[in-house]
Amino acid sequence: MTLTEMLAVAGGVVLAGVVAHGAWSARKAGPRRADVQVEPVLDGARQEPGLDASPLGEAAVSQDAGMPAAPFVPRPPRKPSARIDALIDAIATATLDAPISGEMAISHLPGSRRAGTKPFHIEGMNAESGEWELPAPGQRYGEFQAGVQMANRNGAMNEIEYSEFVQKVQSFADGVGAFVQFPDMLDVVSRARELDHFAGDHDAQLTVILRAKSATWTLGFVQQVAARHGFVPGAMPGRLVLASEEEGAPPILTLNFESQAALAENPQLSALRELSLSLDVAQTPEALEPFASWQEAARGLARDIEADVCDDRGQVLNLHAFASIGQDLTTLYRALASRDLAAGSLVSRRLFS
Repeated sequence: MTLTEMLAVAGGVVLAGVVAHGAWSARKAGPRRADVQVEPVLDGARQEPGLDASPLGEAAVSQDAGMPAAPFVPRPPRKPSARIDALIDAIATATLDAPISGEMAISHLPGSRRAGTKPFHIEGMNAESGEWELPAPGQRYGEFQAGVQMANRNGAMNEIEYSEFVQKVQSFADGVGAFVQFPDMLDVVSRARELDHFAGDHDAQLTVILRAKSATWTLGFVQQVAARHGFVPGAMPGRLVLASEEEGAPPILTLNFESQAALAENPQLSALRELSLSLDVAQTPEALEPFASWQEAARGLARDIEADVCDDRGQVLNLHAFASIGQDLTTLYRALASRDLAAGSLVSRRLFS
């Protein structure tokens, strides 16, 4: 190569360097741009980017070319329990390495579902449906939960009752090979006391006394008149009930009398002077207007059996007294709803029982 050719090559190299430096300086001075993304291509097919990556897609990328991808089996969604609610229950969770049969779970359930005066439930999550349910034969369960009610009309859960709950659930967990986690006892007892305090301040059971003005009544007469107002015999002696239209729901009203009259050899010879008509506020939804039903039944029955409507001190109640009770009841309904304990809801029925 001659000297002239060598100089020409060197000049070209210098010129290329100057141009490259100018381009780099211009890019550095301009706005920042996104880096070019190289989209993956699998089996010659272009993969479109998506917002949510599928676990199956991730598995396919990591699979060796000669191995088929394992099928992705979606886990059934968790569905809320109809028996256990964190509002009023202390909940323990039990996890398993692998699902077990309903028969195995049932064989290890404790003989009693009470801890002192507090009921509790042990539920399994159905491996097929994702439903929390009481263990049943022919089903499989991948995990369990146990919930003990922290308060009811017997008072707040105490340390002894909680310890009994822990002992029974731990025994169940050991039997099925589960690892169980319990909430802190001091926290549970504290929550139980607060819940019991609220319940005590908002528990209302309205009762009026129907007292005979003159002649007493036989049981047959009372049953006949009460039937015209929709009352039917209750499950316990000495009680007639105005049943709810909702299957399995508590009665809207109860009409009580001496149980001895119902158990007598000849109830038609009984002599009754008083009946009590009660409304358990927390057990019936406000939408069913149970207070109006209570007033109407009290007046209708009093008229037909010739009785005075009295309070528990024997004072005759007038229209003004019922109006005042109605105003207080409206305030009570709002307070219950503010704690997600609306009257007539399942959780409210459990708490006020």
